[in-house]
Amino acid sequence: MKTLVIIAHPNMETSRVNKNWLKELEKYPEKYTVHELYKVYKEGKIDVEREQKLIDSHSNLVIQFPVYWFNCPPLLKEWLDDVLTYGWAFGSNGGNHLVNRKVALAVSAGAKQSDYSEGGKYGYTLEQLLSPFETTFLYCDADYRSFYSLYGKEEAQGAIEEDSEAEENELTKSSREYVEFIDAL
Repeated sequence: MKTLVIIAHPNMETSRVNKNWLKELEKYPEKYTVHELYKVYKEGKIDVEREQKLIDSHSNLVIQFPVYWFNCPPLLKEWLDDVLTYGWAFGSNGGNHLVNRKVALAVSAGAKQSDYSEGGKYGYTLEQLLSPFETTFLYCDADYRSFYSLYGKEEAQGAIEEDSEAEENELTKSSREYVEFIDAL
């Protein structure tokens, strides 16, 4: 079965990292189903049954997003709250749809990796900031597989700046590494 990649980026047009990752994933439609929440749910009303069926029809789940105020974008939080329900994702009443399902995150972090450290600017590592996601999936008895990340690529709102050749090479390398990360789940 294929891997479902849930992408939650509020403005993919201005993205460099997530847009490059998306383009790389789209090269392999036989391996990945790409599901862009902000494209599908422009009005913000999530079709819970559709989302649960989508998860059920895939072997692995990857959730891709930019770190957004040290958390995830709001539509992804709503998706987690609405889709991972009692009786479906957890609980004694049939909540077993994520049991042993491999789950991972892919995040773009605008700041440098050194900023995401206990001695850095923010005082926490990215792993610490993402621990609520890990805990959520462990609570649902999923097989949480950690995260893939790219640091130091601020995705400014508005116009996209011209990327240097070195940055393009870094984004291309990151996109390939991301696919390798998913394939290794």
